[in-house]
Amino acid sequence: MHPATAKWYDRRDFVFIEFLVEDSKDVEVNFDKSKFGFSCLSGTDNIKHSNEIDLFEAIDQDGSKHRRTDRSVLCCLRKAETGKSWPRLTKEKAKLSWLSVDFNNWKDWEEDSDEELSNYDNFSEMMGNMDGEDGLPDLDGADDESADSDDEKMPDLE
Repeated sequence: MHPATAKWYDRRDFVFIEFLVEDSKDVEVNFDKSKFGFSCLSGTDNIKHSNEIDLFEAIDQDGSKHRRTDRSVLCCLRKAETGKSWPRLTKEKAKLSWLSVDFNNWKDWEEDSDEELSNYDNFSEMMGNMDGEDGLPDLDGADDESADSDDEKMPDLE
């Protein structure tokens, strides 16, 4: 068994963890108050991945959800104590080789104005309405197969 590579980021009411496993199947996600477990098979070789995390703070198991895509499994952990920043995902300060911060989605929300916070509250509310694996909202047409205007054939090089 191998741990799955993962990225995480913190929000006001949620912590997000994305496990970067392509073609995952037999996905199991266990939300416990202070622990989080993930396992799956991936790829044509059916590589078994398993991760277990002692979380920095408690989560609301019933309000936490996950969604599988062809390239990853996104887990949304609802914080038991909302509005409290998590400086790290794990209880221990040890660095895990398979876990990194998702800097593309990271935001220092603690210093935001009330107007900016309300935007994140709307996002959190939307994420809170997820129900199970298929409950995540569309990601702005990420799977949209329509042709772009810049998909025109390039002229041959001379």
